[in-house]
Amino acid sequence: MTSLQAQPISVVGIGADGWAGLSESARVIVAEADVVFGSRRQLDSTPVPPEKARRWPTPLVPSLRTSFAEWHGRRICVLASGDPMFYGIGVTLAREFGAARLHVVPAPSSVSLACARLGWAVHEVVTVNLVNTAPSTLVAALAHRARIVVLSRDQDTPAAVAEKLCEAGYPASSMTVLEQLGGPSEHSVAGEAGSWNHPAGDPLNVVAIDCVADDRSGRLTRVPGLPDDAYSGDGQLTKAEVRALTVSALAPAPGELLWDVGGGSGSISIEWMRTHPRCRATTFESIDARRAQIDANASALGVPSLRVLGRAPAAFEEVPDDVPDAVFIGGGLTSDAMVDVCWERLRVGGRLVANAVTAESESLVLHYVSKFGGSLRRFQIYRAEALGSFTGWRPHMPVTQWTAVKR
Repeated sequence: MTSLQAQPISVVGIGADGWAGLSESARVIVAEADVVFGSRRQLDSTPVPPEKARRWPTPLVPSLRTSFAEWHGRRICVLASGDPMFYGIGVTLAREFGAARLHVVPAPSSVSLACARLGWAVHEVVTVNLVNTAPSTLVAALAHRARIVVLSRDQDTPAAVAEKLCEAGYPASSMTVLEQLGGPSEHSVAGEAGSWNHPAGDPLNVVAIDCVADDRSGRLTRVPGLPDDAYSGDGQLTKAEVRALTVSALAPAPGELLWDVGGGSGSISIEWMRTHPRCRATTFESIDARRAQIDANASALGVPSLRVLGRAPAAFEEVPDDVPDAVFIGGGLTSDAMVDVCWERLRVGGRLVANAVTAESESLVLHYVSKFGGSLRRFQIYRAEALGSFTGWRPHMPVTQWTAVKR
């Protein structure tokens, strides 16, 4: 394994302009390599002789080490689309073989080229990758006046983007589809989402969106505490005010994993994931119909990758290697050993938050405060409602919240 790790891997970014767009130094790397890996399109755009060219195996990742091991001690070159470290093969190679083995020569990314064409500031643009994710992923990124560049799966992605924009209340948003960016066949079409009728074009495209929200539609931000009516379901829902306080106590950070026990409508997991595109969550729910409603809510609110499993703690065995950074117990708090099992699975330094609304669950929380430490707070929300021709304050059930950090 040590000798394999010593192999150099040159990763050369190549655009739609192919060989003509490579610098002289990049051409030398490709020409002097003993083997060149890439897609058929990439290999066909270079003068690499057939005996040196290798198309990527399928499936890719499980075959990487075997493919490279055949060229032990030889010069390996990999062709990548645009910037190899921007959603590209370079990220996979760094993860598999280590960054020290790579010599990366990037080309402009599709996002950089799109911004150059449109005069947009690259650092102000939001990128949404729909290559391997559902179109509903776009929804979480939408905001009035936001500029978004979507990385498309294929020629059908622009129409799917237009449909999602209309569903989310952004029909007046401007869309520009840029195809074959940087190549001799570069082409673009533009229009509004609400009247998008362009036929499917080239599969190699990105979609640039200048977002315009419909004033009549609800405004959904990444800040926790979305309106209750943003969720569908049977009413098993942590209300907006308590939800905002709960997600704040859970303190999400990019890349962290939440376990949400007793998912209900999925609101805590969904709003945890909406805080940042890299936040992950698994929710555990025992009732089939509620698992279905969690899936529907997650898709509608732009986090379709939310994982939904069955009853806790039995379903914990389906994710034996997961170590959550935070655990929220919103249902099943009084189930046998629920808190103990959750605490055991939580990473050191992770946060556990539990909401109690009954006398029995409050009593249990007091027990665990003495066992694991942490802090307690109690709050009650009042909402104004019509009382005849006047306005009165309607109280919701008080909530006792326990927050603890595992030391």
